[in-house]
Amino acid sequence: MRLRALRAAFPKTLPVMAGYLFLAIGFGVLLRKAGFGTAWALLMSGGIYAGAMQFVTIDLLLSIATPLESALMTLMVNARHLFYGISMSGKYRQTGWMKPYLAFSLTDETYALLAADKVPEGVDSRWFFFFISILNQAYWVIGSVLGSLLGQMLPFDLAGIEFAMTALFVAILVEHWQKKEARVPALAGFAVSLLCLIFLGPGGFAAPAILVICGVLLLLPGQREAVQ
Repeated sequence: MRLRALRAAFPKTLPVMAGYLFLAIGFGVLLRKAGFGTAWALLMSGGIYAGAMQFVTIDLLLSIATPLESALMTLMVNARHLFYGISMSGKYRQTGWMKPYLAFSLTDETYALLAADKVPEGVDSRWFFFFISILNQAYWVIGSVLGSLLGQMLPFDLAGIEFAMTALFVAILVEHWQKKEARVPALAGFAVSLLCLIFLGPGGFAAPAILVICGVLLLLPGQREAVQ
């Protein structure tokens, strides 16, 4: 039964594998460039497993960010996962001991697969969910470790690779900007961040900006779904 579930799950994860390996290799190289070894890549991708937040974590580790700023940044980047978990609670009701891991590993791509695809006939849904989740994380972990090793062996100068994180968030912004309902939150976030930067300076604007952005988006009519 488990083998049947694995055979059904693996083809579904191939598009995720292509994306995760590429992005995770970039993360591993960037982590190595920041001075953190392969063990860090393995621990972060195995224990945090949060995609964009892992790129942010590199800066948090190197900066003087306070625990409050780190917590708020994590909440802002990953708040949507709260809604993912709620929407999947029905499917995960009968998963038993797998449920904690399934909740932990519910990334954007894993959620998309599990929410969109029906469990094939004759396949145990619990193991189908489990294998999709663990295969996707395996791709991310392998890519991170591989990127860390490549970052150690690459003979050329890696100066400027830290722009990968900026490029990642620019790509996310462009993707959301294409949705008309997401433009108001984006503009509100930009305006609040700019004002906080001007009045509070680069060393202390992050936490206040995040709090104000959260308040503004919660007050804007019709914007909660766009933020999610």
